[in-house]
Amino acid sequence: MKVLVAVKRVVDYNVKVRVKADNSGVDLANVKMSMNPFCEIAVEEAVRLKEKGVASEIVVVTIGPATAQEQLRTALALGADRAILVESADELNSLAVAKLLKAVVDKEQPQLVILGKQAIDSDNNQTGQMLAALSGYAQGTFASKVEVAGDKVNVTREVDGGLQTVALNLPAIVTTDLRLNEPRYASLPNIMKAKKKPLEVVTPDALGVSTTSTVKTLKVEAPAARSAGIKVKSVAELVEKLKNEAKVI
Repeated sequence: MKVLVAVKRVVDYNVKVRVKADNSGVDLANVKMSMNPFCEIAVEEAVRLKEKGVASEIVVVTIGPATAQEQLRTALALGADRAILVESADELNSLAVAKLLKAVVDKEQPQLVILGKQAIDSDNNQTGQMLAALSGYAQGTFASKVEVAGDKVNVTREVDGGLQTVALNLPAIVTTDLRLNEPRYASLPNIMKAKKKPLEVVTPDALGVSTTSTVKTLKVEAPAARSAGIKVKSVAELVEKLKNEAKVI
């Protein structure tokens, strides 16, 4: 079974994000970039499926600038077999990304596609669902457990009332939640081996996909600074402040 894993290059989660002075976007100058944490979970799940003998090949794909090869090499070091970079310097929305992934899916014909449920930069939580709609594949989102059984994949997903398990006919799309697994660290020998693994570079034009966006970012602002809280001596004082200062009652 071939597994396709989509990953994204994002600002490292340990970095304090700064907004550009002109409010046109996030300042990425000299900022550490990493693989999206949810995508790391997706790669780990694919590697575990291969270790169980379920998956025979893992193909990892990302969409972004040439520097995104760094994240692909990381995925190769973690256990993926080959990588595909759809090179684009444009700022792409979720639908454009889903269309590009659909073109890659049509080309590769994987039986299972695994994505992180969302990226920590845009937090849209849309690409997996859009890809499933475009491809006509069954989808299991927010997966906390994945089990492949024959021509089906059973996905346990977290819902408001607890856990829901759905059986999907392959091929299928699965998006990963935090509790699915704990990603491993790449060993030095595997990092060296990853340098020799195949990495294909294609363009949106070569895939026949237009990435013209219908959404334009008008302004990016840092969240407002929160004022310090205060302590009150009694319930009466609390009610008085809520009524006269906060004006919420």
